[in-house]
Amino acid sequence: MSPLIPVRRGRLREAAGRIEQLAGVSVEIIGGTLVIPPNPSGRHAGIVIGLRDANRPQLPRQNEAFENVSVPMPGDPDDYATLDLTIGPRAFRDDDGWLLDADAVELAVEVISPNERLKGINEKTAWYAAAGVPLLLQIDPRTGTWSLFGRPAEGQYNSVTHGKYGEDVPLPAQLGGDLRTAGLSLYGTRPSI
Repeated sequence: MSPLIPVRRGRLREAAGRIEQLAGVSVEIIGGTLVIPPNPSGRHAGIVIGLRDANRPQLPRQNEAFENVSVPMPGDPDDYATLDLTIGPRAFRDDDGWLLDADAVELAVEVISPNERLKGINEKTAWYAAAGVPLLLQIDPRTGTWSLFGRPAEGQYNSVTHGKYGEDVPLPAQLGGDLRTAGLSLYGTRPSI
């Protein structure tokens, strides 16, 4: 007999935890829906590491670059999303919790997976805006492009800057300034040596 997993509102985090424990997969809760993101490829992980390593030396001492940190939706007992890369307070390194409040996030970075659909990308972008994440950087290795979203209000971002690999992402000075994207990998290609 399979273990019973509660899937009603207010108990979704418990259900997500049980699914992670039983199936060994990571789970997010976006808009009240349990979402199992695809396991990242080595290339996906390499892009995250490259972005972290490019940004980390320029960060002020009070900030740190974290991988796989989860951010809750303020005021919602269930919803949370797990970011590929998060710039937040260095003090979080000593926190035993697994959630970093959205108002403590300086920059959220998501690397788009090869099979992600536009609907899912748009829903997650709106989720980050509704949570109040101030800056969201989406890297799309399918197309070699990036988008930087800012000024969240009323569930949407009110500014967006688009670019392509090789063009620097214009991050604010307090986040280290321009972030280089030259050399980021595309899905389905061999990295240049």
